[in-house]
Amino acid sequence: MTIRYDGKVAIVTGAGQGLGRSHAIELAKRGASVVVNDLGGGVDGSGSSSEAAKKVVAEIEADGGNAIANGANVANFNEVEAMVTQAMDQWGRVDILVNNAGILRDKSFNKVTLEDFQIVVDVHLMGTVNCTKACWEIMRSQEYGRVVVTSSSSGLYGNFGQTNYGAAKLGVVGLMNTLVQEGAKYNIKVNALAPTAGTRMTEGLIAEKAFDLLTPETVTPAVLYLVSEDAPNRTILCAGAGAYSVSKIVETEGMWLSPEEQTPEGIAAHWDGISSPEGERVLNAGFEQSIKMAAKAADGLGIKLD
Repeated sequence: MTIRYDGKVAIVTGAGQGLGRSHAIELAKRGASVVVNDLGGGVDGSGSSSEAAKKVVAEIEADGGNAIANGANVANFNEVEAMVTQAMDQWGRVDILVNNAGILRDKSFNKVTLEDFQIVVDVHLMGTVNCTKACWEIMRSQEYGRVVVTSSSSGLYGNFGQTNYGAAKLGVVGLMNTLVQEGAKYNIKVNALAPTAGTRMTEGLIAEKAFDLLTPETVTPAVLYLVSEDAPNRTILCAGAGAYSVSKIVETEGMWLSPEEQTPEGIAAHWDGISSPEGERVLNAGFEQSIKMAAKAADGLGIKLD
């Protein structure tokens, strides 16, 4: 069955170039009306211009699709609210939000300024918060919403010189984990994309032959799936060069230590058992960890939990 978005309205941030442009164009091709948002600044977030967004809108319209351009800075909630109002005025609903906008200010932690750290967190993490917050009540009231946050291998696994970027990119996963729980009864699904693509943000960082394989167009199918009606929920979908995988945060089964062993020395002595991957699993909510730990303690102490 072909996945389409007829009658759906999508907002794609950072859609003037690269990944966002590809996402916006393909959503429109499959029937969505699209808000093409782009501040039009440099890779480092400096400057602004509406030309990139307007150019993408022209491409979509030339192909028979519906789109409008918007130049909101996602780090500014007032501008984001105005963008969502523009979508509502134009089409009366917002069904899909793809949080894609981002900047880079790479430096080792020893050299990065707090200003450069803050602005990257403001755009990636708070930008995602702002856009999602502005759409959330609309999605709740219409009992339908599909939200994608854009994470990164830098956040999931670390990357030299990207403490600011990595912190923000793992932050959006934490945001997703709770939004999934709060949105469930309103048919709002929230997922994370962890893309790797040859864009102006990765130019010069990846070998040329690999760069040529890592096209934005090979990542976009992952987004199209994550915002479909039958999308999964709370999934970190990794995508690049036509390859796709799922990243998971797991917790080991662990073990309970007797009161006498509940010391740093006791942890060291039992480290192999505590860290053993045997029985590790994905937890679906924070309280599950509390229940697991309490159950282990009760078992060890011979206490029956009601």
